[in-house]
Amino acid sequence: MSLVLLLRQRGRLTATELAEELEVSTRTVLRDIEALSAAGVPVFAERGRHGGFALLPGFRTELTGLNPDEALALLVAGSRRGTQAFGLGSALASAMLKVVDALPESYRNTAADVAERLLIDPETDLLSRRLVAEEVPGTILAEIRRAVFAGNKLRIHYAAVDQAPTWRTVDPIGLVVVRDQGYLLATRSGADRTYRLSRVLAAEELTEPAQRPERVDLDLAWQERSTRFRTGGDQIVVLVRMNPGRREDLVSTALAVRTEEPDTDGWLRLEVAFQDTRHAEWALWQLGTDAEALAPRSLRITLRDRAAAIAARYA
Repeated sequence: MSLVLLLRQRGRLTATELAEELEVSTRTVLRDIEALSAAGVPVFAERGRHGGFALLPGFRTELTGLNPDEALALLVAGSRRGTQAFGLGSALASAMLKVVDALPESYRNTAADVAERLLIDPETDLLSRRLVAEEVPGTILAEIRRAVFAGNKLRIHYAAVDQAPTWRTVDPIGLVVVRDQGYLLATRSGADRTYRLSRVLAAEELTEPAQRPERVDLDLAWQERSTRFRTGGDQIVVLVRMNPGRREDLVSTALAVRTEEPDTDGWLRLEVAFQDTRHAEWALWQLGTDAEALAPRSLRITLRDRAAAIAARYA
């Protein structure tokens, strides 16, 4: 079945290419090609330099009964949280029921037994900390998905940080989920924009076609926007001395490390960029006495006042 699906999706492939994709020998591929032909699957060989194996045009192997949302859910099922972030959890559940029902009976029981032995991305970790994904109403997600897939403009009521919600019309490009957080990549008046799905309060697909390229490399687009985010805006650079054993804890939350050198007492001295003052305060507070902000002075005052308030509370 995997061999047939590869030929369906890729077209003509050589025995060597099929063997590499399926991680088997070319001898196994040739034997399976013969078995498929004997079973009535219209696979044929083309000779010559650009030859290979192909299926007769129009041949399909169909999993019947899947609706578009269920098919989409299966495509993003590699990340269970991806289906949740895009509002496809229920579609995935119903699609998997249809997949199981389509299996031969001898495989169905085996698949069910195996599935009980696997758990992916549980809701809590070993410390019983609940991993909470952002909640976005299904009706809003459905409207956003429709606009993205249909290529139409989208009107959203968006609540940016520390701003009153406003309506804005955008040209949607694609959807991205990162660490349980969903984002809409779009343009507005030709400028790149990234919107957090949890901050969309309402959405309406418009009938006007979106102004966007026919094809897009979402991975590249996300990398470019991430780079601009890390290097632009109202960033703050903080001079920190810290215990080297906590370096990775700091670096993993920062936007960038500008400079780094050993201090005289075995600690490290770093210049670290953060998104803003609030981001810097949060990151350094997590490190307790293993780090000290040397500059800017305003951040030292903020951390001192916060520590004093905590000490007073527990006096």
